[in-house]
Amino acid sequence: MLTSGINFINFKLSLKTLSLKKKLNFLIKEENQVIKSFDKNYKNNFNKKIINKYKNSLNYRVIGMGGSSLGAQAIYDFLKNKIKKNFLFINNLQARKKIDKKTKFTNLVISKSGNTVETIVNTNIFIKKKDKNIFITEKKNSYLYLLAEKLKADIIHHNNFIGGRYSVLSEVGMLPAELMGLHSSKFKNLNSLIKNKIFFNALIKNVAAILHFQKKRKFNSVIINYDEKSENLFKWYQQLVAESLGKKKKGLLPIVSNMPRDNHSVMQLYLDGFKNNFFTFFYVNEKKSEKLSNNFIPSSLDYLKNKSLGKIIFAQKKATQNIFIKRNIPFRSFEVNRRDEKSLGELFCFFMLETILIGQALNLNPYDQPAVELIKNETKNLLI
Repeated sequence: MLTSGINFINFKLSLKTLSLKKKLNFLIKEENQVIKSFDKNYKNNFNKKIINKYKNSLNYRVIGMGGSSLGAQAIYDFLKNKIKKNFLFINNLQARKKIDKKTKFTNLVISKSGNTVETIVNTNIFIKKKDKNIFITEKKNSYLYLLAEKLKADIIHHNNFIGGRYSVLSEVGMLPAELMGLHSSKFKNLNSLIKNKIFFNALIKNVAAILHFQKKRKFNSVIINYDEKSENLFKWYQQLVAESLGKKKKGLLPIVSNMPRDNHSVMQLYLDGFKNNFFTFFYVNEKKSEKLSNNFIPSSLDYLKNKSLGKIIFAQKKATQNIFIKRNIPFRSFEVNRRDEKSLGELFCFFMLETILIGQALNLNPYDQPAVELIKNETKNLLI
């Protein structure tokens, strides 16, 4: 067990971890504002008054790029069975989709800098006079901040010390979560997690293994995802790892494989191709899962009778893990027993701490993204 809600199988390696334990203890104790946002004591820059003002809205649009929207979208998809509101995510440059003109939206426009070009463009295209608007941005004279004032929108301050990919447990993810009808406090359990020796030691051993793979030139981190509702969780994870660690000719390439579909495309390569990959299996135990109709199952397929979709998917996951073990292919495995805020918050916390710790061990700054700024500046030059 990783926690009460998550079963975890770690990489089967025996490695020294003392220096990593010291690094993690130091990270937790220092005045690291990013990590502080993972805990209940972090003070959100919004209050119940904002929640109550918009709680009767049924349709929301989240307009943002990368970490400004991926975390909220991961929350929405993962916990959709608990959410009665409709959320659309505008997270790329795209033509406006046809929507019933009578539909009224509350827009959440999210950009730390307030000058993200794609967010500016999408705000221009999608926001209409009848919409209600909330802007999450730094309180400075940026394009989006000034637009928010002009629209008389509610403005929530985006702390400048929390970058987008680490912001899911701050206002950027927790305000949308509250508007979804979820409880933001249930996501944030840092203090109890780091006091949990099983969680702490699993995290350390996990980081040591990934650093070992990196030294062995295994740079591809492949996520074998068996939960359709977690696809955007791993798009969030993909940005977190790639943008945090892809520097100074170092880094890891996160690749998301959605199963069982990818059994019929890339699994052959994973099992029998080049060997510079390591893997993460991910599965969520659905308590209610559709059952097959026995009326249409021939005697030659009797093993499918009375089986639920969840049971079949779990068997596929277990079978694949068994083959990986036989072929000595390195993997770890997460099995989520409860689809709730607490379990998802624990996953967010695990992956962010893992990434920060790997970055520090590789002498990288896990919080910046200097190369991306080159493309932003070049795009601006071409449009002038």
